[in-house]
Amino acid sequence: MKTRDWQNLLTEHARSGKTLFTVTELANASGMPRRRVNVEMARLVKYGAVARHARGLYGPAGTSVPLERLLHGLDPYAYVTGAYALMQNGLVTQVPSVITCFTTRRHSRRETQTPVGRIEFVCVRPPIYRGDVQHIAGPELALCDFVYITLRRGMNPASLVTFRRLHSLKKSLLIRTAKRYPATVRRQLAAIVN
Repeated sequence: MKTRDWQNLLTEHARSGKTLFTVTELANASGMPRRRVNVEMARLVKYGAVARHARGLYGPAGTSVPLERLLHGLDPYAYVTGAYALMQNGLVTQVPSVITCFTTRRHSRRETQTPVGRIEFVCVRPPIYRGDVQHIAGPELALCDFVYITLRRGMNPASLVTFRRLHSLKKSLLIRTAKRYPATVRRQLAAIVN
């Protein structure tokens, strides 16, 4: 396929709402082998005719993909949590440099650089992992996950960010959520919230 054909294919799908494509989807749409599509996409990205959103995920040039759609393309089981989710919910003042996502899948690359920022995948198991979260954790779950991951890395969560509006948390939901975590996390949560 020529550059114009690829652009037309991607633009046509973009009109119907699909702006993110895997190499497999592009291979099926073009009738080319995956290996050749990879070479074609690398060439088209180099010339600015196609946008590379993440490893193996492409879209029309000049388009941006929301974090939720990009995350679903990278790992449909992952959800955003931790400091980024706390910032989105207005509970911390800092903008984190890494978007932390919890998943049950192991990734060959723990971090992925994307146009929306660096995404870090942390593999956790139930009961820590919550399969019922759509895209981004709510404030209570995000706080519990943030404390869990920072303690797991040997850091003090209270020294990493400045918390605000903690009074807006639903205490009963926070207590129910915290029961899923180790006692060290519950103690640290009590120190932060009180």
